[in-house]
Amino acid sequence: MNHILSLLVFFPALAAVLGFVVNKENIRVYGIAVAAIEFVLSLFLWFMFDPSNGGFQFVEFIPLIPDYGINYQLGVDGISLFIIILSTFITLIGLISLTIEKNIKNMIISLLFLEMTMVGVFVALDAIVFYVFWELSLVPMLYIIGYWGSELRIYAAIKFFLYTFFGSLIMLVGMLFLAYLYYLATGTISFSIPDWHRLILPYDYQFWLFLAFFMGMAIKVPMFPFHTWLPYAHGQAPTIGSVILAAVLLKMGTYGFVRFSLPIFPDASIALIGPIAILAVIMVIYTAMVAYAQEDMKQVIAYSSISHMGVIVLGTFAMNIEGIAGSIFLMISHGIVSGALFMLVGNIYDRKHTKKLSEFGGLAAVMPKYALIFGIMTMASVGLPLTIGFVGEFLSLMGFYKISPALTFLGGMSIILGAAYMLRLYKLTFFGPITKEENKKLPDLNWKELTSLIPLVIVVIWLGINPNPVLKPINKSVENLLTLMEKKAITPKAKEILSHNKVELEAK
Repeated sequence: MNHILSLLVFFPALAAVLGFVVNKENIRVYGIAVAAIEFVLSLFLWFMFDPSNGGFQFVEFIPLIPDYGINYQLGVDGISLFIIILSTFITLIGLISLTIEKNIKNMIISLLFLEMTMVGVFVALDAIVFYVFWELSLVPMLYIIGYWGSELRIYAAIKFFLYTFFGSLIMLVGMLFLAYLYYLATGTISFSIPDWHRLILPYDYQFWLFLAFFMGMAIKVPMFPFHTWLPYAHGQAPTIGSVILAAVLLKMGTYGFVRFSLPIFPDASIALIGPIAILAVIMVIYTAMVAYAQEDMKQVIAYSSISHMGVIVLGTFAMNIEGIAGSIFLMISHGIVSGALFMLVGNIYDRKHTKKLSEFGGLAAVMPKYALIFGIMTMASVGLPLTIGFVGEFLSLMGFYKISPALTFLGGMSIILGAAYMLRLYKLTFFGPITKEENKKLPDLNWKELTSLIPLVIVVIWLGINPNPVLKPINKSVENLLTLMEKKAITPKAKEILSHNKVELEAK
């Protein structure tokens, strides 16, 4: 257990390197086996995790460049634990469902390298190590979109890379300056994130550093108006690329808000709640309306993904346990549901080689299994009670209601608008007469597709009925986060909001 996090990070990368000597006939089984072992390791991490301890566990520390405060430092808490499990789970499901035959070996090797970078981001406790994994995640995804994507794949891949890389450079400048401020305050250089959590900064520094980190995180989410790269990336990426992009990579941005922005810049985070909430509400409403207008099935899901990320942002900046814990749970539920929806779009694309809604209609009669699973994921997407989508959305909105009932009402439009565009999508795809003769012979889901989708259905229903196994560890770490923020707050507004939360926590 002393090095389980290092094993989780580097096992997929080592397996990817060894994958070069595996022959093409066995590479698919090899990739699934590696992803399955990685997933089991992440479940073992959950089994060994102490949910009553809200701090970092399984910490590893090795000096790298100690003179400059750069160390190999890993750890996991309730905030990152389930996002790690989500990463390993989605990678495994994605490899099982993989239908690509073109240069399959390079695809699987790229996916295993990508898994390393995703896990690395969520376990890193040193800012430089975090940044290295953050940037490395761009490389395999750039290759996946650019090589296996559709007609405009090069444009989409370059746009994805330039947007996220530009924001990351601004964030890096913020990291370097924050390390300099830590040196001025303590006399030592440190890039340790827990060290930074203890640093109390003047408000002016907090404000500008918050904006520097905000650029990197907001583009990754992506928040309005930095969202324009995502529809292109989703639209041109192969199915597996869209699945991992929506399920995991977007969560790096909202995870960064929780790990960096809130604990290090508490006063700036609270002072900027209003502008950030307005951007989040625009994300929710504007992209939902755009989703309703789409005639391409995949673009509906792509814009839907941005809309739901707006609710996650609202919950993150609610500054209370309900909102923040709800936003983390919603990251997980959005990853499961959006990943499943992109896989379902990929299933029908493999059969029809089109994603145009006008090409479908009446599929429930010829593909009942497909229609059933798509219906369950549709209900989870719109937040139907007893599905995984309800829990996170309800807690996020309930938490932000304490900050602004008016903005919460507007953010809650995600439920109504989400129902409008998702039910329209479902109606046009599955109901009505079959207008295309070739659709009458479409095969239903095969055993491989069912093997990849049924586990997602089980998780959607299980965590919708009983979310406590996930929420309990999250709540404990969020309590620690809010306590830390309350101790560091220096402005009257921040003290008032966070002290009120402290009273609520003590009452509970």
